[in-house]
Amino acid sequence: MVDPLRPAHPKVIVTRRLPDGVQARMAELFDVEFNQADRPLDRIALAEAMARADVLVPTVTDRIDADLIAAAGPQLRLLANFGNGVDHIDLPAARARRIVVTHTPGVLTEDTADMAMALVLSVPRRLAEGEKLVRSGAWTGWSPCGMLGHRIAGKSLGIIGMGRIGQAMARRARAFGLNILYHNRRRLPAVLEQELAATYQPDLDRMLADVDIVSVNCPHTAATHHLLDKRRLALLGPQVYLINIARGEIVDEEALIDALEGGAIAGAGLDVFEREPAVDPRLLALANVVLLPHMGSATIEGRAATGEKVIANIRTWADGHRPPDQVLDGWL
Repeated sequence: MVDPLRPAHPKVIVTRRLPDGVQARMAELFDVEFNQADRPLDRIALAEAMARADVLVPTVTDRIDADLIAAAGPQLRLLANFGNGVDHIDLPAARARRIVVTHTPGVLTEDTADMAMALVLSVPRRLAEGEKLVRSGAWTGWSPCGMLGHRIAGKSLGIIGMGRIGQAMARRARAFGLNILYHNRRRLPAVLEQELAATYQPDLDRMLADVDIVSVNCPHTAATHHLLDKRRLALLGPQVYLINIARGEIVDEEALIDALEGGAIAGAGLDVFEREPAVDPRLLALANVVLLPHMGSATIEGRAATGEKVIANIRTWADGHRPPDQVLDGWL
């Protein structure tokens, strides 16, 4: 018997422009509408899309809260997120409406870990400052005391969140001679700790006090919102660098700015911000901060693989089966 709530040729609305190959494949398979302007939908446009779609393909720029879900059309049965994190979707509200939520885990792991490691290298070695100096025309040539930074070999790296990306980062960090500590909801198996040369720290406060570099790699949830607040940032020393390629809301940005301006920490590498796309002007003014436009997963290969997962989730759902990447119990 055909389930009327799972049409074989569903109406799919995509909220942002996707790579051409992904859009072409979607157009072959579904009755699809694309956002070719590639501007984030405002709340009214998002509500209108949710009133008509069988499947909505949102991204991290779409805040899908309980009110939008409650007002969605009865035919909306799948939120097939283009991306890994789903903190922008009210999962309990979706579950109450029996709307399935999927995401795209795994495909962006290596790309995001590459970017995290790039920031670990960039900030202590002052790469952004050096590049700006050359472009300014003010560089007068090599000197023994010019553009001195800090070596990372032999330093301690504390990884917050040892999931796929955290583990991929640990493998990279080990190759650069970093000592790896990690804090996670659950301890890794001993064999994996040995492979990664990583030491578990059940007490986050203690780990923060013992490292030279902190990397935020955990998902944003109610439990991790402002996980690094004023109190925890004060545990870091003036030699410590903070790297965040996860979500801006995990770090209290006001407290971070105060710590950076006051010299309480050495610097930061940020690919995400608490109020994206707005970036606090005080961050822009700091020379010891590398700022990137949320590009940690921005590779051609990664975006194509993400699109393939979205398509697989929609097709599996339309065929009456549980999608392979359905979000269960609110966890990735």
